[in-house]
Amino acid sequence: MKDELAKIMDRRQLTSEYRKMVQDAVADPDVQTFLSANQGKLASDAVVRGAAKIYEFVTARDRLAAGDPLIAPGYQPQLVVSNGLIDITYVATPEKIAQDALAAKSRLITALNMPKAIKNADIDTYDEKDRGQALSAALDFTTGMAEAPDDFHKGLYLTGPFGVGKTFLLGAIANDLAKHGIASTLLHYPTFAVEMKDAITDNSVLAKTDGIKKAKVLMIDDIGAEAWSAWVRDEVLAVILQYRMQEELPTLFTSNKNMQELTAFLSGSETGKADEPVKAQRIMERVRFLAKEITVGGPDRRNV
Repeated sequence: MKDELAKIMDRRQLTSEYRKMVQDAVADPDVQTFLSANQGKLASDAVVRGAAKIYEFVTARDRLAAGDPLIAPGYQPQLVVSNGLIDITYVATPEKIAQDALAAKSRLITALNMPKAIKNADIDTYDEKDRGQALSAALDFTTGMAEAPDDFHKGLYLTGPFGVGKTFLLGAIANDLAKHGIASTLLHYPTFAVEMKDAITDNSVLAKTDGIKKAKVLMIDDIGAEAWSAWVRDEVLAVILQYRMQEELPTLFTSNKNMQELTAFLSGSETGKADEPVKAQRIMERVRFLAKEITVGGPDRRNV
């Protein structure tokens, strides 16, 4: 094959320098591995006819290894068999595949006023000390969602003291769901409540709540920490939860208050501004339909 290639190049009156480069390319270990693996698929004159492709492959590979900016970043050359002949294609590198997967996962998570730490939250490395029940419930939820993403799965109401990792677990759940192609929206509820009050002035309340209430998976962080407002309770929270209950959409919560304490807060009696237990109970009926209460224990990990 080498002699035949040399004869072809002689007939074409190619320079000795170019002839040597092509011959060296054909002798390259990666090329030889390709030729051996595809011996039964290649035409008898495939190497001769594909010499330019082989040379391009070796040259592009070496330039890529040297960090040549002219080579498309994230792609590497690969020899392929096409109709019995040798051709070259460019495929994504393992690094680019990993980067693309990470970017795709990030696009599935909408985080509104949430801490940056949730981006790296991983359910597989979540410390289960004093939080075993919460971790087990989280794994059950993500497993159920992965197996039947269009079914209703009761969410979690994670309650416990400040700093025990409730919000971090929400982030871990969101990241785990994203691995299975499931989108989620996380929002810091106290900030959201303030934004909804501001939205009254430009009549954008309905538009802003519409996207939230229809999220594939909604995670409401720190409910009960907002400034008490009958309007936010009745015109925002109740509307969102009513829609999600009717449509059976998975919903999760975190709160420093347990469900009983949240009931008192929503009634207004805790602040002394009102006493509306019936309205509070209606909200809590929706919360209980959507999520089960799980206590998260342990020390304040933010100060560890």
